[in-house]
Amino acid sequence: MIQENWAYSETVKDHFFNPRNYLRETDDFKADGKGTAGSPVCGDLLTVWIKVDGNKIKECKWQTFGCASAIASSSMMSVMATENGGMDLDEAMKLEPKKIMERLGGLPDEKFHCSVLGHLALREAIKDYRSKNAK
Repeated sequence: MIQENWAYSETVKDHFFNPRNYLRETDDFKADGKGTAGSPVCGDLLTVWIKVDGNKIKECKWQTFGCASAIASSSMMSVMATENGGMDLDEAMKLEPKKIMERLGGLPDEKFHCSVLGHLALREAIKDYRSKNAK
């Protein structure tokens, strides 16, 4: 049972217990771009896969090795990247950890680095997509 004084918002708890867009091993997902951020040495590692239609991210899947903050941040990043018809690639390249944290209702200061993984891995996935589709 979770303690009542858990230092996370209801949104963080929701995304931790019910992660959105998590890529399961059994999913048949063909990505247009893939990016990774973090380090297995420090314990947080995130991989992001995207599908792009036109210039918008239509699907964003992820897997992370990390804590509740890393899982919730990855989940929220994937929602932000795909909501309202998908984020434009240039807009997605500018996604900042602060925006992810705001949507989560904040994170404890010592967990800020968890929100950084999402935007870095997303940028790497976009770079990968662009390198494969350069004209």
